[in-house]
Amino acid sequence: MTALSWVGSLWLAMSVLLGPLFSYLAWRIGYTWLLVLGTLCSSLGFMMASLASEVWHLYLTQGFLLGLGASLIWFPCISSPQSWFLKNRGLAVGISMAGSGCGGLVFSNVAQALMKTVGIHWAMRVLGFIVLVLLSFCTLVVRPLNPPRDPGFPITLVPFRNPQFCILFLIQVITNFSFNIPSTFLPSYARHVGADEWTATNMSAIMSAIMVIGKIGSGFVSDRIGRANMNAIVICMAGLLCLVLWLPANNTATVWAFAALFGCFGGGYMAMIPSLLVQVVGPELLEPANGLVFFGWLPGGIFGSPIASTLINENGPNGPEYWRAIVFGGVMMLGAGVLAYTVKIMRGGLNPLRKV
Repeated sequence: MTALSWVGSLWLAMSVLLGPLFSYLAWRIGYTWLLVLGTLCSSLGFMMASLASEVWHLYLTQGFLLGLGASLIWFPCISSPQSWFLKNRGLAVGISMAGSGCGGLVFSNVAQALMKTVGIHWAMRVLGFIVLVLLSFCTLVVRPLNPPRDPGFPITLVPFRNPQFCILFLIQVITNFSFNIPSTFLPSYARHVGADEWTATNMSAIMSAIMVIGKIGSGFVSDRIGRANMNAIVICMAGLLCLVLWLPANNTATVWAFAALFGCFGGGYMAMIPSLLVQVVGPELLEPANGLVFFGWLPGGIFGSPIASTLINENGPNGPEYWRAIVFGGVMMLGAGVLAYTVKIMRGGLNPLRKV
């Protein structure tokens, strides 16, 4: 488990690695060429993985190459809806980010069907072609509202002059150590408590699908009650669910309940940070702020899943001890929730009914 978990960690790290350079690259070569390069890297990542015969091959293909492609695609696609919308920005960002939840559900089942019919190697090649077609369409339609500005330097740290941005950055650092623990380890936990194979296999995909509802729903609600308010609510609730519902879960029904609720609030967290970001830094610093705030995922992307895997210790004398990873994740999320409430107070004071 630990060796393979590094594949996902490397992908997560690479997917945000270009963050500090995004503002410069967007100005220098433009959104379109970033998307073209990302499309090629993503497609090749799948196709080259079909030739893998060692775990380190997966590090290079599924980890490095596919992660680099994701980074080149992610930043233009998240910055574009942030710039085009004002009143309904939360809903717009939620809808755009909901695509990742739909992809998690669809690709999981498509991959399984392909592996059963044509084998794992051809399955990866077919997925590569699917990615090529879908991202080519993305390349044709994604555009910023205004041309990116010259940042002056390849890496600009100007957003860190804003204390609220510093807190949002810290939230990103903390949450990514814990946010991916449920999606990574809930399937094996479901087997641990006696769930059937279909339930365990599809748990992460179904939670991704529920995150679609969470992203869109939280975006819609945030436009009405305030994005800083909603950001604090969803992060705190995600942490509480780990400790209150997942920690004592000892049957399939409780695991399902946790997956559904965490999908709603975890999906909400994914949409709220980028929705709130423009309010905090202003549209003129959108590209550098996006690149930096999502670069905060890097430490958790590298070490989050391996730490959780080590805490679980699947081959230990007492069997897997999931409670350690669950507590770790829940406490980290709650800590981030406290920081999110700090941003809410800084923007609107202690009045819980004030829209901020």
